[in-house]
This record gives sequence, C-alpha cells and structure tokens, in this order.
Amino acid sequence: MARPPESVVHGSQAPKSASTPTTDLARPQQLPALDKLLRVPAVAHLVGAHGHTVVADTARTLLADLRAQAVAGTLAAGAVDTQVIADALHRRVADRLAPRMKPVLNLTGTVIHTNLGRALLAPSALRHVQAMMAGPNNLEYDLASGQRGDRDSIVEGLLCELTGAEAATVVNNNAAAVLLTLAALARGKEVIVSRGELVEIGGAFRMPDVMESAGAKLVEVGTTNRTHPADYERAITERTALLMKVHTSNYAVQGFTSAVDEATLAAIAHARGLPVATDLGAGALIDMAAYGLPREPTPQEMLRAGCDVVTFSGDKLLGGPQAGLIVGSKECVGRIRKFPMKRALRMSKLPLAALEATLMLYQQPEHLAQALPTLRLLTRPLADIEATAALVLPVLGAALAPRYAVEPVALQGQIGSGSLPVERLPSAGVAIAPVDGQRSGRVLDALAAALRQLPQPVIGRIADGRLLLDCRCLEDATALTNQIPFLSL
Repeated sequence: MARPPESVVHGSQAPKSASTPTTDLARPQQLPALDKLLRVPAVAHLVGAHGHTVVADTARTLLADLRAQAVAGTLAAGAVDTQVIADALHRRVADRLAPRMKPVLNLTGTVIHTNLGRALLAPSALRHVQAMMAGPNNLEYDLASGQRGDRDSIVEGLLCELTGAEAATVVNNNAAAVLLTLAALARGKEVIVSRGELVEIGGAFRMPDVMESAGAKLVEVGTTNRTHPADYERAITERTALLMKVHTSNYAVQGFTSAVDEATLAAIAHARGLPVATDLGAGALIDMAAYGLPREPTPQEMLRAGCDVVTFSGDKLLGGPQAGLIVGSKECVGRIRKFPMKRALRMSKLPLAALEATLMLYQQPEHLAQALPTLRLLTRPLADIEATAALVLPVLGAALAPRYAVEPVALQGQIGSGSLPVERLPSAGVAIAPVDGQRSGRVLDALAAALRQLPQPVIGRIADGRLLLDCRCLEDATALTNQIPFLSL
C-alpha cells in the first residue's frame, strides 16, 4: 500500500468540499525526476554523507509512493515542492539507517529482564570486548607454543578456579549446554529426571523436548510434588546413562513436597557407575544471601555434593554475556567437548572476551558489588532508589499535567523474569494515572507508547490502572528527565 508523504496532509485529513478545485491537487508530471532530485543541494549533501546507493534507492521508493498518490488524486499540490520532498527523503534515509537494536531505560522493576537483554556488562568487560574486536587476537592460538590453541582455554582456567571443577567448557547459551550434555553423555540411552523438575522456560524450551532433540530417552520418576531416593533406584536399568537434576528457578512448588538432594542422588548414581548432571539455570557464582538476596545454589556446592556435570547461564545472575557454562569432571567434560555438536554450539570471540572479563571480576570479591552492574542494581539501597524517584517526580508531573496525576509509589520489583521471578525486591518509583475520569486503559497505553518513542525508549509497566516507572535500574535521573521535552502526547 502506498504511504503518504511525510509532512503532507491528505486523504481524510485534508479539507474537503464540493468546490475544491483540482489545482489543489498534484499531478504526477509535477514530481521531479530522480536525477533532478539528487542534484538538489540538500540531497547532494545526503549523498555525500551516506553514499549514492542508499539515497537513490530511498528516493526512488519515495517518488513512486508520491506518484501513486498523485494518480489516485490524494496528493496535495504542496507535496511536489522539491524542498518538501528533500525533507521527506532525509527522514526516510535516517529511518532506514537507524539501528533496530537500541539502548532503553528499564523501568519495569525487573533487573534481569529477558526481553531487555538480561545482564548488563561491566565497564571492564566492554573495554576488553572493544580491544579484542578491534584487531586480531589469540582466540585459537597458543602464544607459548606458537601452535593452534583451543578457545575453551581462554576461560577454562578461570571457571575451574572459581568453581573448583576439574574441567570446563562453554557454549552459546544454557539451553545449548543442556542439549550438548545430554547428547554427549546419553544419546540413545535413558536419563532419569524427577517429574517435578520437567521445566519449561521462555520460548517454549521444555526439558522433555530437549531430551528428545538430544536423542536421549526421558524416564520420569516420582510425582509433581514428591520424589524419593527409591524412585531413582527403581528406575535405573542397563539402559540408564545419566541421572539428572533441574533447578526450578522460574517457579516454586510449595506445601507437601519432597525432593532428592544432589549429594543423595550422586551417591545413588555413583554406586551404579553412573554420572549425575544438574542444570542450575540462573547459576550464581556467589552466595547471594551474603548480599541480602534470596539464596541460590551455586556450581561450587553442586560439585562438592558429587555432581559430575553442572550447567548454568552467563547472562543472568553471573552478570556476563549470553553463554552456557559447563563445569565438572575431566571425564564427563572431555566427552562433552569432543562431541561433534560442540562445534555448532561454540561461542564466538565477542562473547568469549566479555565472559573472560566478567569472570575476572570474581577474583576480586571485595569489589564485586560495585564492579558488576547486575549485582550493584540488585543490592542498590532503597533510600538511593527513592532519591532518584524524587528527582524524576516533579519533571514528569509538570510535563504530564493536567491530563495525568504523577505520585511517588512504593513498589515490589523482581530479580529476573526468568530467574527467581517469584522473589520480590522492595523498590520505589512513580505512578502515573489519568485524571478527569478518562478511560485509563487506552490512555495509559498511549502514554506508554509515547515513552517508547523517546530518543532512548523508556519501558515501564501498567498495573492497577496506573503506569508504573520503577527507578531501581535508573541510576542517573537525568537519563529520563533530559528526554521529557521530547515527549509527544
């Protein structure tokens, strides 16, 4: 469908009357030819800035749209002015060349937000990535021997040091880590898992489906709420290759429950000569309770309990890039590393550089709460968040009056949308509500859309007839307040 020209009033928006003369409408022949348009000084400057190809192609499309409107009799005469067309062309080229991935302000109250990129990289990680991407590096080159190296070696030593594992390898995300582990250790054989741990995470990633994709046969034991050691023992056969635990980080079963811990499960498996794997999902490398946060199991604890393989994510509680980390025994990790699927799932140099720099921060635990952005935001003092909200409040209030009322509000945020989603963090922000009895749903949707159109889009959440802007992740109030003059309602 032909689009209307920018800055042109037409169609149902144009004044209409039975006596409107035809001279108020443009004719196709009044439009400039492409070569003439490209010689207009403003357009020639655009060509100099971006090159002939993209400007000419965009101009050709714009002229075709205008011509179609002129033929349909919906194009105003002023729309064929060369300067008007040049201005429209500038906007189209800018829109075409604008990145689709943009930095946003996360005011949802969810710190590790799956849809907003999860963990933020530390400044040291960003510097290391830039340095490594700007030129050649020793991704797979052993500087000591001068021979070909293994990219796993970049982070394996760090992972073993931090977790106590004998060996480690990495892939592009935790789903891949689980898939590769199952395929390498249990392809064509059985894997025993508690029925209460058959999780589904975002994007319809289901443990039974992963088992099937890996070529392993799932054997469920126990019930949704209770599984006992004897359930595992009875299920082991000559076809069993692996016993598996899956940490349910994105939901909780409460009440009459029972589960088998890793140490007990490892004893059962090792007595039969079988390995145990556990998927931690979010995978904190530190005791979160020491920072006043809900406690999460760590890879260190799982390995000490006897697990042979532990998988976890890099871009959640660990605070690094998207990655799937696999740590464990030399025998099991060696099999995983040699499995043919590993090459298809390996990490590239960019996330590897970010992961290395992030892991290095854990070598200095005294500085971690400030050096690691995710941990800093999770542990941010409530008084600091309230102070930021107090700075935002008057600016928003003045800009949105009299259509909206803006008030301070106490909030409960989340650690993550897929990591500890049931845990709450006391927070603060502002609540925006329409006044004069306006229909809140439609009005708030329009305001939320306007905030998303700011130079740096602002993402909040609508709840209870209000638009809530949680300030936990807003460390600099001016990042929001300086944009308010651009807000168009």
